[in-house]
Amino acid sequence: MTHLQAGLSPETLEKAKVELKENPETLHQDIQEVRDMIITRPDIGFLRTEDAFILRFLRARKFNHFEAFRLLAQYFEYRQQNLDMFKNLKATDPGIKQALKDGFPGVLSNLDRYGRKILVLFAANWDQSRYTFVDILRAILLSLESMIEDPELQVNGFILIIDWSNFTFKQASKLTPSMLRLAIEGLQDSFPARFGGIHFVNQPWYIHALYTVIRPFLKDKTRKRIFMHGNNLNSLHLLIHPEILPSELGGMMPPYDMGTWARALLDHAYDEETDYCPESYTLSVQDLERDLEKNLSPKTMKRSQSVVEPGVLKRPDKAKSDEDNMQPLLSLD
Repeated sequence: MTHLQAGLSPETLEKAKVELKENPETLHQDIQEVRDMIITRPDIGFLRTEDAFILRFLRARKFNHFEAFRLLAQYFEYRQQNLDMFKNLKATDPGIKQALKDGFPGVLSNLDRYGRKILVLFAANWDQSRYTFVDILRAILLSLESMIEDPELQVNGFILIIDWSNFTFKQASKLTPSMLRLAIEGLQDSFPARFGGIHFVNQPWYIHALYTVIRPFLKDKTRKRIFMHGNNLNSLHLLIHPEILPSELGGMMPPYDMGTWARALLDHAYDEETDYCPESYTLSVQDLERDLEKNLSPKTMKRSQSVVEPGVLKRPDKAKSDEDNMQPLLSLD
């Protein structure tokens, strides 16, 4: 094991070896091969090239050197093409701060059974009079930047749950195709994270319509990991155990405190400077994890419990990850 793998548990080391083809004996060579490709893209400013940073992209693309470099290039190219989005990218920015306080995103303290971090979004909380969809996207990207420092999450990845309860048609009308495409490019094509599943619950018909608009921009791999549960929370629980979910999602945990993750970022004044130097990434992920374990504040969003219908999804084989067992609940072809 090299120093670059020092943050991984024995179980995650084995997972990295088996699933990602990570080899400690060739790790530095793998990183250098990606770094050597930088000269092929003189149009892009690669502002971070240290070993640990490049390793994130190799893990996100299962050590395919070319795909890892392409993701690295797209990461910086996306930032060059959307400079305004990345100005003042910090938790104290007014729009980002308000989005974070409303739970965009929420981050659960418990991991799923595959070691993945769970992000939750309660769409109806979007106060369109106070911040924009771009502010929400900025808050999500900032949050992912802080969490992806954790090598365990680089290997294990993330799960995203979006609850569309009480999300109005008026709110949905603000989700233009150009905005949605911007989000897809930022999260799917330009960020070194492994998303094991994206789960929609309680989605109204107009969210299905929006999905048909964005579907052409989604990779096949992404489409296969999007699940439309409707109000059938049993099917969600087959993939994510209710023991770690808040009560709004039919889980056994208390209602989610929307400000939990916001406080974690604000308490540590986390920000991503535009020069992307290593010194900008000084937040301790362990400190953030401890903050997520704090007692919930009295200010908790009360949400009505969804109707649960009989499950329609075959229970996964526990020997495999959800990623291997997942079948879409609804095809919109």
